[in-house]
Amino acid sequence: MDNASNASEAWLNATQAFQQQWMQQWGQMAQQWAPTGQWAPPGMGGSAVSQLEDWFSKASGGSVQLDPAKAIEIQKTYLSELASIWNQGIDVKPPKDRRFSADAWASNPVSAFAAALYLLNARTLMSLAEAVEGDEKTRARVRFAVQQWVDASAPSNFLAFNAEAQRKALETKGESIAQGVQNLLHDIRQGHVSMTDESVFEVGKNVATTEGAVVYENELFQLIEYKPLTAKVYERPFLMVPPCINKFYILDLQPENSLIRYAVEQGHRTFVVSWRNPDESLGDKTWDDYIEGAVIEAINVVQDITRAKDINALGFCVGGTMLGTALAVLAARGEHPVHCATFLTTLLDFTDTGILDVFIDENFVKFREMQFAEGGIMPGRDLATTFSFLRPNDLVWNYVVGNYLKGETPPPFDLLYWNSDSTNLPGPYYAWYLRNTYLENNLIQPGKAVVCGEKVDFTKVKLPVYIYGSREDHIVPIAAAYASTHVLPGKKRFVMGASGHIAGVINPPAKGKRSHWTGPANKFPETVDEWVDGAKEHPGSWWDDWAAWLKPQAGKQIAAPKTYGRAKAYAAIEPAPGSYVKVKA
Repeated sequence: MDNASNASEAWLNATQAFQQQWMQQWGQMAQQWAPTGQWAPPGMGGSAVSQLEDWFSKASGGSVQLDPAKAIEIQKTYLSELASIWNQGIDVKPPKDRRFSADAWASNPVSAFAAALYLLNARTLMSLAEAVEGDEKTRARVRFAVQQWVDASAPSNFLAFNAEAQRKALETKGESIAQGVQNLLHDIRQGHVSMTDESVFEVGKNVATTEGAVVYENELFQLIEYKPLTAKVYERPFLMVPPCINKFYILDLQPENSLIRYAVEQGHRTFVVSWRNPDESLGDKTWDDYIEGAVIEAINVVQDITRAKDINALGFCVGGTMLGTALAVLAARGEHPVHCATFLTTLLDFTDTGILDVFIDENFVKFREMQFAEGGIMPGRDLATTFSFLRPNDLVWNYVVGNYLKGETPPPFDLLYWNSDSTNLPGPYYAWYLRNTYLENNLIQPGKAVVCGEKVDFTKVKLPVYIYGSREDHIVPIAAAYASTHVLPGKKRFVMGASGHIAGVINPPAKGKRSHWTGPANKFPETVDEWVDGAKEHPGSWWDDWAAWLKPQAGKQIAAPKTYGRAKAYAAIEPAPGSYVKVKA
């Protein structure tokens, strides 16, 4: 304890010295800016506007300029607010922001001052980013880069200014700092920031627990059939295709929030694709391989096992894009083995890809094509990091502060455990996907994309579809999910749910959470905003609405099978969730 106390005292002295130096630097800057009428973020000197334009140009990958009138107005506002904060000095009140909401911030004048000054600079930088002149993609890249810098530089992320972490260090006599260092070393060893207590979860033990068996496997996927929970099942079997950039058990986290279990409880004979986590042996696999050898193969196997003329299918996220592509390939061959399809937060039309668009341009795609020209693996950790930094405060800095500065262990959360269980992708598959979807949007141009030797044409995919989008989705924007209503020609039902990409989808009725919206039948105006204007809000989950839509598509009811698979041809290989899902990236 004495050692911890000594460490705490030494740390406190260093912190106070750092604070004094920081405040002195800001004081000098304020004195320089006010009389000259110049504005610059910390560490920048010279002509403020020209330096900001240089910074923004580097962030966007092109040359950008600020709107002069807007820049002058922002500068005036900044100097006025800066003077107000400076005049308050140590009496400044902590700003209203959840990062600085703890009582410790209010009782620490230095930290409260740092927070107020930080938020002023953050607002000003974002305002200047909005003042950039140029095309929308350039402006979006500047906004994204500035937001990343702003979020990373928050005083809450630094022990020298985080009043809450400082108080905890003093109260624990330095133990929280020691634990924070241990947490940091642990996360370095595992290769990612801990978002939950991963030791609590085990796939097949307390996540992915719906009873079933693997009835087929090849080098790309295992096919799981689930045990019926009703005496009778619908004659038309049901196949789920999850995204291959994640593991399937997002659809089967816990019994109470499992979409898989829910489908089984509704009387559907349910099958799910469980993707293999690719290693170097699959480094040459392409988009075609996954469409033909996985999605179409899974459809054929389900038909073969059940002896059904056709089946119903669901695709989630990239799984929906793959399912839609497979249906177009089959339609081009004159085959229609799927009676109806459900698309959850799925992109078919990639016109609006939201924040992910900032990453994609010709140079980026060419780099990936060159990188994977001879095959190779796109590491799952790289993909996971990219998605985390789409929401850095929630998925990165929140845990940096809690884990390392406060020495806390994040609480158990099944969804975040799944989120940390990353998957690799074959490089050629990834490169094809980038060019033909995000960059060139070829799938919605009839005949432009050729997959498995067939020209993709969604106008030939005329089956009934249920399309779901989440209102706050940052990966598949609601407008992009809605765009599928204008891509697919069959009878359609579009439903919008509250929340984001995952929480909006995984929203069981029993929880009574969040609303969903439905519009007039068979009426799909040009934009999602017009659709929303005519939509009706319903409290609670969209799952029951989907179940009511799927029921008449499923055919008559027949006796539930007593065994998995069919005879020796598709005998049970191993219990669900199978072995593929347990392989770590």
